Amino acid sequence: MGYELITMGRVGVDLYPAQIGVTLDRVEHFNRYLGGTATNVAVAAARYGHRSAVITKVGDDPFGTYVRRALQEFGVDPGFVTTHPELRTPIVFCEVQPPDHFPILFYRQPTAPDVTLTTDELPFEDIRASRIFWTTGTGLSVEPSRTATLAALEAAEGIVIHDLDYRPALWPDPSEAGKWQREALQRATVAVGNLEECSVAVGKGSPEELAARIFELGVEVVIVKQGGEGVTAFVGDRKVHAPPVVVEVVNGLGAGDAFGGAVCHGLLEGWDWGEIIPFANAAGAYVAAQLACADAMPTEEQVRELMANA
Repeated sequence: MGYELITMGRVGVDLYPAQIGVTLDRVEHFNRYLGGTATNVAVAAARYGHRSAVITKVGDDPFGTYVRRALQEFGVDPGFVTTHPELRTPIVFCEVQPPDHFPILFYRQPTAPDVTLTTDELPFEDIRASRIFWTTGTGLSVEPSRTATLAALEAAEGIVIHDLDYRPALWPDPSEAGKWQREALQRATVAVGNLEECSVAVGKGSPEELAARIFELGVEVVIVKQGGEGVTAFVGDRKVHAPPVVVEVVNGLGAGDAFGGAVCHGLLEGWDWGEIIPFANAAGAYVAAQLACADAMPTEEQVRELMANA
């Protein structure tokens, strides 16, 4: 039986402060969590009961062992997680300064194992057979993962979702991001990004203008996240908007990944976009009210309860 969702991209070990509102230089205790955009999306989908796997790479170290064990515990197949013999599994620190300040400190130097993925390491047969294949912009930032990501997108035959996931600190030359994001979007069915990420790919504009330009690349559905203004999906000539779900924000990191996993859930369940977008929006809000990312991904019941209370 094939996978319902395969994601490809970043993995890391998140070390988040146990103290809220404290700068990193003064934090005394940290909590450890599984993290990384592609990894979180796979975990989120597994929480809804879907057969999920992630294509990524870790170091030959105890954190790599932790990543595999955590994935298994979350119900995500770690069979496509390969090992780099020399590089270390990345760790990520963040400050937790609610409601909207969560600076991230990446430890991915000189480079991270997940961006050393090569085309030869890809499970093309499984990618072709998956119902949804999900990639992220970080995988395009350097070679060889750039070529591998584009090759995987080309091979996928189901729903292909590209999460623009633009983090300037992870691009040696951020000015190249737009070019490679457009290359990926030409191979995608669905595009997901916030206003900044979409603007990097196709130039600044309103959500409607951004969607129109992304449509020109061949994408069928464009989802533009707008922070406090909610989220809008453009499905052909149709526009589906969900206003923000008000929660007490603890950590905004991971909310977008919860959104992505919920989008995959809705698509796999055959929901209409009019149901998918409000549900995914609420899933993102649910995780924004938690400290962790992967560990905090909700069940459908928890999202429905939040929607009912909101």
